[in-house]
Amino acid sequence: MKLNSANINVMVKACRKASKVLIRDFGEIEKLQVSLKGPGDFVTASDKRVEKILIEELQKARPDYSILSEEIGEINNDKSFRWIIDPIDGTANFLHGIPHFAISIGLEKEKEIICGIIYDPIKDEMFVAEKGNGSYLNNQRMRVSSRKKLKDCIIFTGGPRNNSKNRELSLKEYVNFSSKVLLPVRKLGSAALDMAYVAAGRCDGFWQRNLNYWDIAAGIILIKEAGGFVTDFSGKDEYLQNQSILATNSKINNEMMEVLNC
Repeated sequence: MKLNSANINVMVKACRKASKVLIRDFGEIEKLQVSLKGPGDFVTASDKRVEKILIEELQKARPDYSILSEEIGEINNDKSFRWIIDPIDGTANFLHGIPHFAISIGLEKEKEIICGIIYDPIKDEMFVAEKGNGSYLNNQRMRVSSRKKLKDCIIFTGGPRNNSKNRELSLKEYVNFSSKVLLPVRKLGSAALDMAYVAAGRCDGFWQRNLNYWDIAAGIILIKEAGGFVTDFSGKDEYLQNQSILATNSKINNEMMEVLNC
């Protein structure tokens, strides 16, 4: 089975077209123009090119939908529907020639994510989900892992940057989790792919502070449709307000919250 609704097809087409630019630029990484957007926050000409293609393709198919994107900010049209775009999630990996980054697109309806796609162009892995219709990786159904004990799990996180708020708290959380699991906590550098990997059962849980909406929008629906949980650190659906996200296979959710709140 595969997802082939009209909205999903629009998103897949946009990702495929934009990925050609991304793959080409990744092959010529040393020639890329890089500018500093903020402390520890780089933006490349590739970010802008990919974003431009994504927006053009999405607007061509759905001219009335609003858009929230990392580089350009907001385009306000129909408030009922909104695309949430991250042209390159994992920019630092991209800049250093590390082949672990993704294009991420979520679609909101009445402020609820109803579709999501996270596309890793280097590995050609397309993670797709739609509300009520499941999550898929390259047209194969995805499900979260079934591990029940935190100590047996692989856990992902990201950050903090050297100027992050709650930096010390994030480091404390890392130490706490490291003492609870047998395998080292992983930091792979792309929150979108971290969440896609939870949905695919490749890892069992993910937590992080200070993420933006475009980092997590598509991952939310991927994990939920694969049978997992997405909450803030207290188990509520207030991850945007609190800028703290916990994504799990559902079976270790309570154990992870205990660690985060100890």
